[in-house]
Amino acid sequence: MDKLSVMHAFRRIVERGSFTRAAEDLGVSPALLSREIKLLEQSLGAALLNRTTRTMSLTEAGRLYYDEAAGILDAVTHIEARIREGAGAIRGHLKVNAPNSFGQTVIAPMLPGFLAAHPDLMLTLSLDDHMVDMVDGGFDLSIRIRTALPDSGLVARRISTTRLRVYAAPCYLRQAGTPTQPDDITRHRVIGFLHADHLTQWVMTSASGTVSLELEPAVRVGNSLVLRDLLIAGHGLGTLPDFIAAEPLAQGRLVRILPEHELPPRQIFAVTASRLGLDARVGAFLDHLQAALAG
Repeated sequence: MDKLSVMHAFRRIVERGSFTRAAEDLGVSPALLSREIKLLEQSLGAALLNRTTRTMSLTEAGRLYYDEAAGILDAVTHIEARIREGAGAIRGHLKVNAPNSFGQTVIAPMLPGFLAAHPDLMLTLSLDDHMVDMVDGGFDLSIRIRTALPDSGLVARRISTTRLRVYAAPCYLRQAGTPTQPDDITRHRVIGFLHADHLTQWVMTSASGTVSLELEPAVRVGNSLVLRDLLIAGHGLGTLPDFIAAEPLAQGRLVRILPEHELPPRQIFAVTASRLGLDARVGAFLDHLQAALAG
């Protein structure tokens, strides 16, 4: 049990007067907070909160724990602030994990500016399209692109949204024809992303409603940049997030298919293991990343 994290969570629950509101602030589920407080109470051998379905109040032990925990947390915050002010530059080792395609198209172009701004920082950037265990891997930050993330002890902050749309090359469309409605896609050569949750089923939405397509991709690849290149070469049609499709689309090497339709958007999450707020190194990295996404 991370005692500082639990102290921070308990303080937030008391000050917000609700597990639900505290969970929203901390970016975790109410169920996770409830489990942590139960473990804390078991370790202390005392109840800290009187809880009913409608009300919550501190026990005598809970009031003592809250007062002491608040003092400890304030002291930690004060010490960290003094150290940061004295250190000036952001230092240490930052370990980041991200999907391969996102790392190459979004993170890589921003790295020179980030590293120039923080010359005393050591950086390890790992690119992997599989979901990694960031705790086992020792990562400070993991970028994950999903419609939603499963509940866990990790903290996920949504930093942006990317659209998922259907593309093909003009040369492919001249040969195979251009789909005019979603069902037409089932008669085309589809290239799929091996790790996608929509590999064999596309749910497409438009102003007129939702259509679900069952597909059997002719080619399946485990890298979105390879998928992009196959589309540009005219080997079929497939889906791409806009951070990959934007450049070839602007150059005319790809065309958006059925522009009134798209698949559910993907959220770009910054995932950390700590609930005590952003580490200064992580915060600096995310500042540069969000500027790159906004640009």
